Amino acid sequence: MKILITGASGMLGYDLWSALGGSAEHDLFGLGRGDCPEFIHNRQNWLRLDLTDPATTYQGITKVNPELVIHTAALTNVDFCELNPEKAYLTNTLGTRNITLACQRFDAAMLYISTDYVFAGGKDTPYREDDQPNPINTYGKTKYGGEFYLRHLLNKFYIVRTAWLFGKRRKNFISEIVDQLQSSNEIRIVADQVGSPTYTKDLAQAISQLIKKNLYGVYHLTNQGGCSRFELAQGIVRLLGSKSRVIPLSQRELHRPALRPNYSVLENYNWQIQGFELLRNWKEAVGEYLIEKSSNIKN
Repeated sequence: MKILITGASGMLGYDLWSALGGSAEHDLFGLGRGDCPEFIHNRQNWLRLDLTDPATTYQGITKVNPELVIHTAALTNVDFCELNPEKAYLTNTLGTRNITLACQRFDAAMLYISTDYVFAGGKDTPYREDDQPNPINTYGKTKYGGEFYLRHLLNKFYIVRTAWLFGKRRKNFISEIVDQLQSSNEIRIVADQVGSPTYTKDLAQAISQLIKKNLYGVYHLTNQGGCSRFELAQGIVRLLGSKSRVIPLSQRELHRPALRPNYSVLENYNWQIQGFELLRNWKEAVGEYLIEKSSNIKN
């Protein structure tokens, strides 16, 4: 299958390239704003495009004529999106629309990475795929806007909502905690935000399974279980054997520009009911991630 991955040099894009690149059945192409990443050995398989430009996006995707586009590229800094709503809308919503229009022209399938932040966070049980989104910040609204275009412009699409991504390619919440633990005996972490930490390595493997079947629709895909940011930090401290203290904070104390949902754990209902094996628990995934980073960690 000829597959185009947007945001291929990002955290999830990198692991998708690893998960899909070893298969002889896939011909991979990457797309991004910057230069060709070092792991894409054939530079002819790299497109340098601005997805916010409809014409160049259409022309670029036309050259590849993929059977599937996996769209991971997005503005994901939640506070930046809140402070720059027009740029967030242009990138996350209209950029997604530009890709869907190209897919529509060639009847290509599309897999769109969405977010737990499409939900308001008012529940106290995990969100299923059929729960009504009601985003409370600009990032969530613009990502939900991208979902709108897939639903209304394409017949063949996957919407994959995930959460709290961590992986080795980019800095993330877990790597930032590790860095803080190396430089301080006391760290302060939000305790009233609960979600589903998800290892991009596991998510990429799950996506590689999903695209083998034409089971289009909406999926929640995360590592199993949920925790607060504070509980996650405590777990990391234990795994590292650190003596640092973790002090709980409320979101209100941080005075951040964007609201976050208090509770956004995702239930992987559609994934499980279609016969796929649930991803491992987040604790196991975090443990493996920390082991893989061990050469750079000093207790």
